[in-house]
Amino acid sequence: MSVPRHFPPKIDEPKAYVSAPRRGGSWLANRPGEVVGGAQPSGPAVGNQGPDQGYVHKLAKRFESELVLAPGEHASDVLEGACAVALRRASLYGRAPVADDLRVALTVFGFLGSAVDELVEFRRPLFEELHHVAFHYFTAREIADLVPEATLRMGPTEVAAACAEDWRVPLGLRAI
Repeated sequence: MSVPRHFPPKIDEPKAYVSAPRRGGSWLANRPGEVVGGAQPSGPAVGNQGPDQGYVHKLAKRFESELVLAPGEHASDVLEGACAVALRRASLYGRAPVADDLRVALTVFGFLGSAVDELVEFRRPLFEELHHVAFHYFTAREIADLVPEATLRMGPTEVAAACAEDWRVPLGLRAI
């Protein structure tokens, strides 16, 4: 559609975008949130950095029907804790979370099959009311840190086999 004739043409404006001239001097990392000279920060309650971490919640919904819960346990609490563990596992590999990350997290705590009573008693206070993430952020971090890195580097079938032998070993509660 053309411009009406009563509008004068704008001859002074450029017909294409022209960027500003280059600034002199080099770029400096001087903003407060920039990480300079090394890896990402680490320590208690920092979490685990990785790409596309919000996707873990979409993946978690797929596991809701597979959960085997004891009386008093809620799927929302369990999935929130599993998401924390899954994100830690994904960040070890430097990638976005995948279904196997959640499968490992849920298997370690016995939520994908029948769990022995000792494991249920161990996990119940950990996951209690965890879906209130704003209030229980540090609890989620503790759950994620509870699982040893060696366990997180195992595949889902290896974790299931280790848990079948003794549930304490994959959680680092008993030496191999």
